[in-house]
Amino acid sequence: MKKHNLIKVVLIAILVMFLLTWILPITSFQYGEISGGVRQQMGLFELFSYPALSVSFFGTLFMFIVAVGAFYGVLSKTGVYRTLLDKIVKGFKGKESIFLIVIMILITVITSVSGLNYAMLFVFPFVIALVLAMGYNKLTAATVTVGSLLIGIMGTTFGTANIPYISDILSTSAYTEITTKVLILVIGLVLLIFNVLRYAKHDKVDSDLVEEGLLPDKDKSKKHIWPAVVVFDLVLLVMILAIIPWENVFKIDLFTTVTKAVTEFKLFGFPIAAKLLGNVAAFGTWTMSQLPMLVIMATGVLGLVYRVKFSEFIEGIINGLKKAVGPAAIAMLIYTVLIIATYNPFQLTIIKFLMTLTKGFNVVTLGASEILASIFNIDMMYVAQGTLPYIISVITDNALFPLIGVMYQSLYAFAMLFAPTSIVLMTTLAYLKVPYGKWLKHIWKLLLELFIILFVIFTIILLV
Repeated sequence: MKKHNLIKVVLIAILVMFLLTWILPITSFQYGEISGGVRQQMGLFELFSYPALSVSFFGTLFMFIVAVGAFYGVLSKTGVYRTLLDKIVKGFKGKESIFLIVIMILITVITSVSGLNYAMLFVFPFVIALVLAMGYNKLTAATVTVGSLLIGIMGTTFGTANIPYISDILSTSAYTEITTKVLILVIGLVLLIFNVLRYAKHDKVDSDLVEEGLLPDKDKSKKHIWPAVVVFDLVLLVMILAIIPWENVFKIDLFTTVTKAVTEFKLFGFPIAAKLLGNVAAFGTWTMSQLPMLVIMATGVLGLVYRVKFSEFIEGIINGLKKAVGPAAIAMLIYTVLIIATYNPFQLTIIKFLMTLTKGFNVVTLGASEILASIFNIDMMYVAQGTLPYIISVITDNALFPLIGVMYQSLYAFAMLFAPTSIVLMTTLAYLKVPYGKWLKHIWKLLLELFIILFVIFTIILLV
């Protein structure tokens, strides 16, 4: 296994973006007009300063990843983590395939409905540990976690992480083409399950997972596991409730009303709750900004409930940070690609060329444009805002907008299954220490199947 393989891949991606700023002219689209033609070469100063900007702009994700690392580091120190894993593994003895199917369905559905994209990284170490403890290899663990999450994004139904940025521009809603989204979700999930079971059945391996930090040491303590289960489940439940767009999509204002009542409560004329909680957001409006603190609080609760000694608590946090800092740093490097694409807008030069290859609407050229935009922009918000206004200026038929919306969200997730700029993919591979090339060799069949199915569905919708 080559050392630092993933960092090299990401650095190559950054270098390619750097070179493209020298080769391609910038093209911008503002106020309904496209303009450009001038080259805006990126300098060495920018090349080395942009990573710092990525930390400044997207440091919340870095904080979340390291907070998750600290959580699992302390969980390992409680003495119940390995016991919990062993109980689940024993419970599914001889039924490991059922476990894989259930966990893939859960991750996919939660992601599709709630929009817990990066937040689902919270459950990844736990799921990965279970898959590995059942005897499956790292590629299977990566496919179960990354694959399920991205299939959920591909078939997003109500998740706030994708829909608003697309629907605001296209004047659509979460319910637009909902049948198509569910169809993509179901077919994608079936293909994922089929590929995982086909691969996992023939390739079980043994390795020193404890030494690699992927499984905790065995502990002979007799502590109860239920408090850890409750804390873990509560964190996940709060994340789901906090991210689901209750008011915007489902027209449920309960959480907004409750939050307002709590923050306006006064004790002897003093707004005690508002002062203690600070600028708290109602469930349904949370973003990644609130999640690191939630995980940090849960880490503290674990330490208190299990009476972890302060020295061991700190040691657990340090151990967790050691495991998480690498993936978190890779995430920040990947965001450098987005900053280059934003500050040196050459991507519309490529997309304009692709969109003018054919006359009228063409799913192939549009699909290629969206995949490239996803690789360049990394995050769905920037994919939509950076390219969609120009796309709909070329495709002026409003009747095609629902199809365009479905294509944007599904092809974004498709690209993130293989792109070296996929944060979910690259951070997971970094955690597992799986080389990027090995992942591509493993996943190509699923990619081909999804590619064919997606474009068949797009074509049918267009013809109908």
